Amino acid sequence: MDWVTALPPGGDRSYNACLVLVDRYSKTPMFLPCHKDETAMDTAIMIWNKAISHTGLLQDIISDRDPKFTSALWKNLHNLFGTKLSFSTAYHPQADALAERMI
Repeated sequence: MDWVTALPPGGDRSYNACLVLVDRYSKTPMFLPCHKDETAMDTAIMIWNKAISHTGLLQDIISDRDPKFTSALWKNLHNLFGTKLSFSTAYHPQADALAERMI
């Protein structure tokens, strides 16, 4: 899971960012248009509505150390759903390589 930001505004809601999710098993990417100033709660709702409702609950999530993903909200959600949350090593994009390659 990773962010693409500083995109030119587009669409009827003027999206300027994209959240990239990649299924490690099928290597299928999912691109979720969003705004770069989304909160942790907005991001969680977006992932629930557009990703989890489509693919089912996730077993493991690997993301960078963005504050949106390290907040108490995310930790509580992972405990609630039984999802393992793993963070990639700082300044080591290969750890989150699937999402990085899609960008």
